[in-house]
Amino acid sequence: MATKVKICGLKTEAALEAALAGGADFVGLVFFAPSPRSIDPAAATALAAKARGRARIVALLVDPEDALIDAVVKAVAPDMLQLHGDESPERARDIGRRWNLPVIKAIKVATVADARLALNYRAMADFILFDARPPEGADRPGGHGAAFDWSILTGVKEHVPFILSGGLTPDNVADAIRATRATIVDVSSGVESSPGEKDPALIQRFIQAAKGTPA
Repeated sequence: MATKVKICGLKTEAALEAALAGGADFVGLVFFAPSPRSIDPAAATALAAKARGRARIVALLVDPEDALIDAVVKAVAPDMLQLHGDESPERARDIGRRWNLPVIKAIKVATVADARLALNYRAMADFILFDARPPEGADRPGGHGAAFDWSILTGVKEHVPFILSGGLTPDNVADAIRATRATIVDVSSGVESSPGEKDPALIQRFIQAAKGTPA
C-alpha cells in the first residue's frame, strides 16, 4: 500500500498545485500567527476551494479558542482539524465532537516518555501526529525542520493510528517509512527554500520518494 502524504503550511496557489499534481493526499493550512506559514482566512478560503475533492483539507491550530475554530471552519470548511498545541485529551475530544470533524493531535517527542503521552489520546483523537519537540525557547510548536529518534516510537505507534512528521525531507522520508512503517507522512519545512516558502520541485520530490516506499 502506497504511503499517504500530507504537505503542510501551504500559502500559495503554486505550492498547492505542486502538492495536488504530485498526488498529495492531505494539504495543511496553518492558522497560527507566529508561524511563517500562517495564512489569512481569505487566502485560505481560496486555496481550500481549489483543493476540495482533490485532497483532504487540514486546518492546523494551536491551543485555539472556540471563536477561532468557528471562524476557520466557516471560512475554509476543512475536512480535518489538527491541534498542534498543548490541548488536553478532553479538549481534543470536545473539539472533534462540537465541530463534527476528525481530529489530528500532534505530540511533540524527544523521549520514550513523550511518545507514550500519545496513548492518552487513543479514544480522543482520530490520528496522532508525532513531531519533534521544538528547541528551547522556540515561539512555535512545530515546523523547525528537526528530526527525532524514530526508535522511541516503538511500543506506542503500534497502538495508535499515527502520522510521522518532524524533520522529514525528500532525502530521508524513505528511510523514515521503512523504520517506522508509517502509512502517512507529513512535511512542511523539509520542502521549503526558506522558512514559509514552499519549493514546488521539493514538494514533488518528497511525494515521489514517499509514495515509492511501501509502508
